[in-house]
Amino acid sequence: WGVELYPTIFGFHVKQFTNCRFGMMSWPIILLSYAAKQKEVYGYVSDSMMVSIFLQFIYVATFFYYEEGYFFTMDIQHDRAGFYLCWGCLLWVPCVYTSPSMYLVYHPNNLGMYVSIGLILMGLACFWMKTNANRQRINVRESNGEYPIWGRKPQIIRAKYTTEKGETKENILLVDGWWAVATHSHYLGEIFGALCWSIPGLFSH
Repeated sequence: WGVELYPTIFGFHVKQFTNCRFGMMSWPIILLSYAAKQKEVYGYVSDSMMVSIFLQFIYVATFFYYEEGYFFTMDIQHDRAGFYLCWGCLLWVPCVYTSPSMYLVYHPNNLGMYVSIGLILMGLACFWMKTNANRQRINVRESNGEYPIWGRKPQIIRAKYTTEKGETKENILLVDGWWAVATHSHYLGEIFGALCWSIPGLFSH
């Protein structure tokens, strides 16, 4: 494709920096700056801002806790370090993902205790679902299909394929647990989790 899969500069791993270090580490710093600006403008940090930031902090913290698993995703193993990937991690992630909190800087909302707790609990449940689905897939592959899913031996498909070099390889596809509920249950948890940190902005504008 004309772009390297794992580019390094003097031993410096470019993809790990763009994907994991700059994009993901700048995310919480930007969130804190939004909260600081809201306090500067209004003299307080609204509960809507706190809910939005808290859920995003949990998301980022979970990413770094399971960072090793990220190296088995399509971003690392298949997507090459071209404009699409680098632009997405350097700009899209820290700017677009934090945009609900940026909006709240000048549009604070009072959610109240019950709505705030409800959004936090729903967001945490979504992130647990996403993480658990990913762990199921990783653990089953690492155990050669023997890792129990929800208390029983998982149903799997041993899919064989041929690489561009003509090599025949095998991959384990999980069709049990969360992966029996939906093909990409981890995306479902991620989408609804992001919705939970966006809802504090409400719908008045």
